[in-house]
This record gives sequence, structure tokens and C-alpha cells, in this order.
Amino acid sequence: MALHGRNPGEDHPITVEPTGAPVTVRVGDRVVARTTTALTLREARYRPVQYVPLADVDPVLLRRSSSTTYCPFKGTAAYYDLDLPEGEDLADAVWTYERPYPGVAAIADHVAFYPGRVRIEVEGRPEG
Repeated sequence: MALHGRNPGEDHPITVEPTGAPVTVRVGDRVVARTTTALTLREARYRPVQYVPLADVDPVLLRRSSSTTYCPFKGTAAYYDLDLPEGEDLADAVWTYERPYPGVAAIADHVAFYPGRVRIEVEGRPEG
């Protein structure tokens, strides 16, 4: 496994920029995360992804998973389950790159959510 991964380039561009608007993540009516300092990661032809500071996520709802995945552009992702008090468990619904490669270093200490598992709102507009 490469220490620094592949560099984003013309064939696989990646940008990370401040979202510039409040971001709220919900499961049903429950707020899982709320922040004004989210980052938007745009990667190649994928949909933009909101990365929320881990400190802005309700820590009571996070349970570390044993799952990991690897991206040659971002590094190794670790996962969290959302353990909701209502008894619902959303396995591997949240991911983070704890030691991202230099090209995306800004997403360290941030997490992202699978839009099909949660509702992500940017300025009140559903993202997924």
C-alpha cells in the first residue's frame, strides 16, 4: 500500500472546500450532527460529500465499527455505526479518514454520512 496514495489529477480530480453554509444531519427527527464548518469534497464524477467535524457529531450515537475500506486517493477509511436510542442501529453509516493522504488532509477529524441512511441538509435543502 502506497504511503501517500495516488495523486488526484486531471483523470481523477478531488477538491476540498468549506461548504459555506450550515449543515445538519438527521435520522428521522433526531439531529445527529449540526455544524457551520463542514467541508465539501468533490471527487471525479461522484456526488459531492459533506464532511462534518467529528466534534460536531452527537458522540452518544457513535459506536466504532470494525469495518475499514481503502481509497487510493484518500487512504484508509474507518467506520462508525449510528446507535440510536429508539433501538435502530445503522451499521457503518458514518466513515472517516483519520490519516488522509496529503491531497485531502483537510478532511482529517471529519466524518461523512451515507445519504441513503441519513438526511443531510445544507441550508435546509436535502442533499440525500
